[in-house]
Amino acid sequence: MATGTVPASFAGLKNRDHHGLGFAKSPEFVKVSSVQRVKFHRTKVNVIRNSQDPGSETAQLEPASERRPLLVPRQKYCESMHKTVRRKTRTVMVGNVALGSEHPIRIQTMTTTDTKDVAATVEQVMRIADQGADIVRITVQGKKEADACFEIKNSLVQKNYNIPLVADIHFAPPIALRVSECFDKIRVNPGNFADRRAQFETLEYTEDDYQKELEHIEQVFTPLVEKCKKYGRAMRIGTNHGSLSDRIMSYYGDSPRGMVESAFEYARICQKLDFHNFVFSMKASNPVIMVQAYRLLVAEMNVLGWDYPLHLGVTEAGEGEDGRMKSAIGIGTLLMDGLGDTIRVSLTEAPEEEIDPCRRLANLGMKAAELQQGVEPFEEKNRRYFDFQRRTGQLPVQKEGDEVDYRGVLHRDGSVLMSVSLDQLKAPELLYKSLAAKLVIGMPFKDLATVDSILLRELPPADDKDGRLALKRLIDVSMGVITPLSEQLTKPLPYAMVLVTLKELSSGAHKLLPEGTRLVVSVRGDESQEELEILKGVDAMMILHNLPYAEKKISRVHAARRLFEYLSENSLDFPVIHHIEFPSKIHRDDLVIGAGTNAGSLLVDGLGDGILLEAPDQDFEFLRNTSFNLLQGCRMRNTKTEYVSCPSCGRTLFDLQEISAQIREKTSHLPGVSIAIMGCIVNGPGEMADADFGYVGGAPGKIDLYVGKTVVKRGIAMEHATDALIQLIKDHDRWVDPPSEE
Repeated sequence: MATGTVPASFAGLKNRDHHGLGFAKSPEFVKVSSVQRVKFHRTKVNVIRNSQDPGSETAQLEPASERRPLLVPRQKYCESMHKTVRRKTRTVMVGNVALGSEHPIRIQTMTTTDTKDVAATVEQVMRIADQGADIVRITVQGKKEADACFEIKNSLVQKNYNIPLVADIHFAPPIALRVSECFDKIRVNPGNFADRRAQFETLEYTEDDYQKELEHIEQVFTPLVEKCKKYGRAMRIGTNHGSLSDRIMSYYGDSPRGMVESAFEYARICQKLDFHNFVFSMKASNPVIMVQAYRLLVAEMNVLGWDYPLHLGVTEAGEGEDGRMKSAIGIGTLLMDGLGDTIRVSLTEAPEEEIDPCRRLANLGMKAAELQQGVEPFEEKNRRYFDFQRRTGQLPVQKEGDEVDYRGVLHRDGSVLMSVSLDQLKAPELLYKSLAAKLVIGMPFKDLATVDSILLRELPPADDKDGRLALKRLIDVSMGVITPLSEQLTKPLPYAMVLVTLKELSSGAHKLLPEGTRLVVSVRGDESQEELEILKGVDAMMILHNLPYAEKKISRVHAARRLFEYLSENSLDFPVIHHIEFPSKIHRDDLVIGAGTNAGSLLVDGLGDGILLEAPDQDFEFLRNTSFNLLQGCRMRNTKTEYVSCPSCGRTLFDLQEISAQIREKTSHLPGVSIAIMGCIVNGPGEMADADFGYVGGAPGKIDLYVGKTVVKRGIAMEHATDALIQLIKDHDRWVDPPSEE
């Protein structure tokens, strides 16, 4: 009998089916037996289904957030809420590579060659292995490709390459059976292995109808499980947010809940057949959805006592810094929680190019877990880690007597702050342009992606009229200028915001400032409760959360969570800016990955109002773009076109990198517009779930165009397809002409 508990305050629970509900009241919870789907008043509520073992633990469920119908496990999703402790898992063998918590985080990628081209595929696998990958995945879509897999494996073995090979399977159970005889691991997509391609129809199921579908899945899937047992193969049950079946979406919604349940249907069959050499993945192109799905997956596994490893990845992340940032936000967030045993960074680049950022992410996660980076234990009550809710700090308001407008120093959708030097003030127009301000006769004005405020660690001398005039012009357009307390006391700049530490606040040094001076407080996050108490008596414009990068044992992520918990518990609604000072000579990928992990992991939980990145020898424009990319990747401030771009594989029907570059060149100026660029539609039109428009390979040399999940034009010749995409955007009134060069 499946069991669960829901808060006793949830009066009026009704079972959807004919089974009775059993109630066992406690002070906080009502125990519900045989829960599959229940109603809270008139709202359908999806709850977890526990193991069929009558002796299994009771799952404690609670609302995902206030006034939301979704119930989630009360159990935590990670080993520790205050430090990085790697989640304990069983070991899964993928060929000769051991995967799980007792082993290094494994890195992997996927070939982009035509699988039927044995020589090209073998050469690419060898290059990937030489770059240091642990595992390689190869698409296997038909019989010819399956036959080629035997030649690929044999050729690699003859060349002394024993890297494990994974077959990527969609819609083809017989092909999976065939290739399991030679490859080390089979990836199945539970959304399309036994179910038909989703048509996005809302279906009504009786319990009997639903059970029959599950029986069909078991009938189709069982032969593969038995064959994997026979040959000692591994398996990945890999859910994609874009390819959930109509049945799952009708029952659980197009949601993290549906993703988890889709995978669990297959996992239960594996368990029934006593097959345990498998891992899970929960991929999405939206890092926020991806993070929620993995957390929910682990929370439910904890309830059930399951210890299967996790394969982490953000699908269709894109290329360049955008792709690395999205992957760092999603994968890095989970690594900081101790989750993840193998990772792939999916980039629209050559697969060899994925290995380096993948390794950097894995090293970051391994280091955090080895050092158990964290803070002193604290109780976390307010972070919504299953259901996104943004904590919005109180934006600056005008006060009586203000002579300048402070309301623009922060942006409601997320702020970007930049550190500016005295040297930059010597060329004001260049500074304004570097801040992405519009120039009108040499005067700056804020634009869509203009920096909101600047940090000036050293003020120009009082007699530097040009430098001070440049700052005044920024202040006049509501750009904040932040400077340290010592600078403002010795070289006061009218209307500057003053940066103070908790120590300076407790000493009373800030009282030497003129009345009405706006304060910005720098906080580490690991201070004692007594030290933080001073925040209750301060009227601060914002807080900069700044933990020195050199800290080894203290985790920036956990220190920030502790700070946000303190602010929430004390009803303090200061905006919080994530301030990261990187060391000199840091590699660009390490900076992007570090920012995505350390700040993105907080922003995806709705914790934070902006970003300030400093790196002494990095290009100013690079830091600014990285900051805006971070906010957009966390689904906050949208300042450019969003691309959902697949990483290419053997199914791809055109040169994805070349076409992607062409489309980006002509459409990158459309903030608020999301374009999917897909080599094929193997996962179904659900791949368009996160995009407004889709450019998809439909056949060799032919392109299909989508609006959302709906195909609107088919079979367009590739040479005309980009223009047709632009016309489609225009037809839907989403096009604006590119800005003219100044």
